[in-house]
Amino acid sequence: MTAISEHLQVRRGVGFWVVGFRSMLRFHAKSLRNYLTIGLVVQVLMGAGMALMYGYYFGDLTLVQQTFIVTGIPALAMVPVGFAMVPASVMDHKIRNTYDYVWSLPVPRAASAAATFTIFTALAIPGTAAAILIATLIYDIDLQLSWLVIPAILLTSAMATSVGYSLGHVIPEPRVTNLITNMVIFLVLLFSPIVVPIQQFPEWWASVQRVLPFWHMSVVIRDGLTDGLVTDVAASYLVLTLWTVLAWLAAGWVVAKRR
Repeated sequence: MTAISEHLQVRRGVGFWVVGFRSMLRFHAKSLRNYLTIGLVVQVLMGAGMALMYGYYFGDLTLVQQTFIVTGIPALAMVPVGFAMVPASVMDHKIRNTYDYVWSLPVPRAASAAATFTIFTALAIPGTAAAILIATLIYDIDLQLSWLVIPAILLTSAMATSVGYSLGHVIPEPRVTNLITNMVIFLVLLFSPIVVPIQQFPEWWASVQRVLPFWHMSVVIRDGLTDGLVTDVAASYLVLTLWTVLAWLAAGWVVAKRR
């Protein structure tokens, strides 16, 4: 009886969670290896491509306009990872009928979720860094890097990944998830104040954007790449943190309901 109790204690302890997390990290990395490679390429191309294309759209740009584009590109580069690739990976399990299998594995469900989150968050960082570098070279901007860019990129990456992960689990129908994620990317690319000041948008739409996370993503990253170009950064950190927490609460509620 004592041996059984000790065995159950190990399976419920921190050590069991860590072992489960490492196992699921390997499992997801192997199952997604080709997908992740393509995703990294797409992320870099999207960030760098948008930097180049916005220059074509706007024509001759002032230094401030160029700086807004360059410092907004990192937020744009995170969109395909968090709001497309992450929910797509969940949809893939649902389409192939392996969704229930993943949750039936003998590891804590929180460890499995954390492993997926870690992989995609890590994927977003090198692609974002490459997008910043390429955009800087295109416009020859002298950025004022500070240590604040580190928590900014980590938080924005975590938020995008968390919301995408939540969408993939909360919406039961994969086709609906695909429709919503495509709509989000469309709206972000064309109608979000990421590479242009929010003051240039209609007041009603600017108010909507202050609730959504996309503008706040660009604000915190821009604060870490420039000096004095944005204000009220603390509010943006708060909004992004709230979106991250709400996304995990929603995903946790769905995952916890599965038996």
